[in-house]
Formats: sequence, C-alpha cells, structure tokens
Amino acid sequence: MPTERRLADFEGRWDMSRSITPTHGAPAQFEGQATWHPAAGGLAYAETGTLRLPGAAPMKAERRYHWAADLSVFFEDGRFFHKVPGTGGRTTHFCDPDTYVVDYDFSDWPCMTVRWTVKGPRKSYVMETRYTRPSG
Repeated sequence: MPTERRLADFEGRWDMSRSITPTHGAPAQFEGQATWHPAAGGLAYAETGTLRLPGAAPMKAERRYHWAADLSVFFEDGRFFHKVPGTGGRTTHFCDPDTYVVDYDFSDWPCMTVRWTVKGPRKSYVMETRYTRPSG
C-alpha cells in the first residue's frame, strides 16, 4: 500500500529538473530549486531557476502556488488549480479550452516526479519535473 503523503512531507527545499516537450517545436529544459515554506493555511510553493530554449539565451523563470493542508493547490490569486492525490496518481485541471492531466509519482520518495500532459487548441506539450532533496 503506498504511503499517504501529508503537506509536511513537502516542506523545505528541493532541487528540480524539468523537461518540456511540445507536440510541435523544440524541447526546453528548466533547472532550479523549489521550496515549500509555511504560509497562512498551508505552505507557499515557489520555484526559481533557469529556462533554456534552443537558439535563445538562458532566462530566469519562476512560479508560485499555495498548497493547503488537504493538498489542494491554488494559484497566487487564490483560484483553485487542482488537488494532489496523497498516494500519487492522476488529477486534472481544465483551463478553457485546454486540458491539463497531471500524474504525481511518489514511488521513489523522497524523490518525486510530476508529469503534465497538456492538450488543446492553444497548448500541446508534456512537462515532466523530477524533484530531489539536496545532498548535504
């Protein structure tokens, strides 16, 4: 039986590596860090790092969310995004007109993989992120 993850399991700093593979066009890579730190009603999630696109200079990229105690994830403006399955697995988010399907894999804990498959008329890509705890 898989272990049920709790919000506290995510707290702290993680190294992350992400590949973004569009249906059409060149893939991109992101390397950086993610932190979950205490905030009102849960944990604030922030990621920062460097995005590399073929033929372009590396650029700084960042993203922020709020995670609630029940593993619900919200955008910075408070809108609901999706709920993380505590034992891993699939959930979805519809952002008209595109559908986001996300698979959380906690089977190699304390490493984890999050894979987004996005399909629709505006966006079509697979984004896979590997999170690991920093060594040392």
